[in-house]
Amino acid sequence: MSSIPPRPTVPVAVGILCRPDGTLLFASRPAGKPWAGYWEFPGGKIETGESPRHALERELEEELGIRVVDASPWIVLRHDYQHTRVELHCFRVHGWQGEPQSREGQQLSWQSPLAPALEPLLPANHRLLRAWQLPSLIGISHTEGRGDDFLAALERALQRGLKWVHIRENQLPDIEDFAREAVRLTHRHHALVSVNGDAALAHRVQADGLHLSATALANFDTRPDFPLIGASCHDAAELDRAEQFGCDYALLSPVLPTASHPGATTLGWHGFATLIAGRSLPVYALGGMEPGLLATAQQHGAQGIALLRGLWQ
Repeated sequence: MSSIPPRPTVPVAVGILCRPDGTLLFASRPAGKPWAGYWEFPGGKIETGESPRHALERELEEELGIRVVDASPWIVLRHDYQHTRVELHCFRVHGWQGEPQSREGQQLSWQSPLAPALEPLLPANHRLLRAWQLPSLIGISHTEGRGDDFLAALERALQRGLKWVHIRENQLPDIEDFAREAVRLTHRHHALVSVNGDAALAHRVQADGLHLSATALANFDTRPDFPLIGASCHDAAELDRAEQFGCDYALLSPVLPTASHPGATTLGWHGFATLIAGRSLPVYALGGMEPGLLATAQQHGAQGIALLRGLWQ
C-alpha cells in the first residue's frame, strides 16, 4: 500500500499593516499565481537562511514599495491547502516609510478588521482576522467583596473604551446576580464578557466566553460550547496544552512583580517573549501590568495585556 507523502511546509512572512484609524491593508493575489483574485494580507515566502523579519521587510518593499520601520512579531499560524502547508509568521506593522502601491499587479484595499468588504478571502486569513479582532486589553474584575462599587468602576471603564471584562469573583455570595449585571453593562457597550471556571454560570448569564485554569484545562476532553475559550498558563507545557485544546487565547503570568504575590519568580519580558514565540494562539501578558505597558507587551509578541487592579482605580 502506498503512503501519501506529507505536504511540504512553506514558511511565509505576513505583514498586517494597520493605520491609526484601525483599518488594515489587504492585497489581491495577481493573475498567474495560485488562488488568483483572492484577498490576503501582503507578504511572501521566507527564503532559505532568511529570518522572518528580513523576509517581511524584503517582501513589503518588493510588493508595496515601502520600508518597514515599526513591526513586532505576532502569531504563527499553520494552514493546510490541498498540496501544501503554509506557516504564516505574522507581524503587526504600525510604521513604514512610503505609501503602499501595487508593484505586482495586485489590487490594494484598506478595510475595517471587524467587517472587511472583500470576497473571497484566502482561507488562512479568516483565522488571522479572528485573532486580530480580539481586544488588546482585558480587565479582570477586582471587587474586594464590594460588587456594587466595582460595577460602577466597570461602567466608567466601558465608557472609556474597555472592550473585554473577565469575571473572576467566585467567592462573592451573590455571584450570579453580580455576573448578570456585569454582562448587561458590558453588552450594552458592545464589549465581551468571559467568566472564570464555571461553565454553568457562564451559560446562565449569557457570557461570551469561559476562562479555564491550567488545572481545569488539563481535565477537559472536549471544548466547551462557547464562542471564546481561554486558559491561564505559566509555562511552555501549559501553553502547549492550550494550543492543542484549541483555545482562542491564553493569559501568561506572572510577567512582572505583583502586589498579590510579592517575591514570586517572574518571567520578565524576555522570558515571556521566549515562551510565546511561534505560538498559534494569541497570548496576553498578566502580572504587574498597567495600561502604559501595552506597547511594550506587543513589541514582545503579545496580543495585549490583562489587568487586575490598574484598570479600576
